[in-house]
Amino acid sequence: MSRRLIRANSVAAGFCAGLIFSGPVWADETKNTGGTFSIQIENDLFGGDSDRNYTNGVRATWLSAEGDVPVWVSEPASHVPFFESDGKLRVLFGLGQNLYTPTDITVRNLQPNDRPYAGWLYGSVGLVSDNGHILDNLQLDIGVVGPAAMGSQVQEFVHDLIDTRDPSGWDNQIDNEPGLVLFYERKWRSLYEFGTFLPGYGVDATPHAGAALGNVFTYGAAGLTLRFGKNLPADYGPPRIRPSLPGSSFFISDGSFGWYLFAGIEGRAIARNIFLDGNTFGGSHSVEKNPLVGDLQIGAAVSWDHWRLSYTQVYRTREFDTQSNDDIFGSVSLSYRF
Repeated sequence: MSRRLIRANSVAAGFCAGLIFSGPVWADETKNTGGTFSIQIENDLFGGDSDRNYTNGVRATWLSAEGDVPVWVSEPASHVPFFESDGKLRVLFGLGQNLYTPTDITVRNLQPNDRPYAGWLYGSVGLVSDNGHILDNLQLDIGVVGPAAMGSQVQEFVHDLIDTRDPSGWDNQIDNEPGLVLFYERKWRSLYEFGTFLPGYGVDATPHAGAALGNVFTYGAAGLTLRFGKNLPADYGPPRIRPSLPGSSFFISDGSFGWYLFAGIEGRAIARNIFLDGNTFGGSHSVEKNPLVGDLQIGAAVSWDHWRLSYTQVYRTREFDTQSNDDIFGSVSLSYRF
C-alpha cells in the first residue's frame, strides 16, 4: 500500500467521525470541558513491505470529556468491581476496519500455507476510568468479518486508484460471521518528575494487563511501557488499534508544547484469532496459529494547543507456524481535544 492509501484512509476515518459525533445527549452539560476525537491509521507500508499479514487498519474514535457520562451509564459503572472508586469516567464510541492478506496478493488460488484474506468492520463502545495513576478501559466491539466487512472493495478500489498490483485472492477470504469482542485493560503509572532540575520533564513506567473474550479474539495480555519527555501526565501514551499495547484516546492539555519518546513490550497468550483460525463453525481456510505472540514498539508523540500527533513503529513476532517473517508496521495517530 502507498501514501495515497494513507490519505484515502484519512477520508474514510473522517466519514466515521460524522457517525460518532451524532452520539446521545449527556446528563450533565456543565461538566463538558471538551471531548477528544482521534484518528488512527496503521499500515505495513511503514515497515518497508506492503500488503501482507496485518496490512491496514483505520479507526476513528470519540471520547467524551471527563465526567461527561449519561446517568444510566455512570450509575452501573460505579458498581463495576475493577474500576477505582475515585476514577473519573469517560465514554468512548468508535468505528474501524482491519484488513489481512497473505504475502503474495497476486495469486488467485487458495494459498494453504499462508493466512486467509479477511476484513473486520466494527463499531466500539466503551468506558474509561482514570484517577491519575490507574487507567481502566472496558470496551465492546461489535461488527462483522468476511465479505460484508468490505475488505475486498476497499483494497481493490485503492489499488486501482494508485495504479498498483491488484489483489487477486479475495474470493478465498473467510466467510461472513458476526463478531463480538469484550476487552478489559488496566494500566498502572509510576511517574517521576525532575522538578527544578528539568522543569516539566519526567519519566514514567506503566505496566499493564488485560484480556479479550469473543469469537474474533480471545487472549490474555501483559506488558510494560516506558516514556521520557515533557508534560507526561497529559496521557498514558497514544492510542492503538487492538490487539496492541494500550494507550489513551484522551489527553489533557494546558495549551503548552509537550513531547515524549516511548518504548513498550507486550506478550499475548492467544486462544482465539478468527483471522488465523477461520470461521467459528468451520468451512473456511485456516492456518496453525502460534499460541504466544509478542509486540515491541517504539515511537514519539508531540502535543500542542488542542492537538496530539504520534508515530509508533511496531515489531510483531510470527503469528502462525508457516509465516515467513515477523511483522513490521507503523501507526499514526492524530487527536484533537475540543
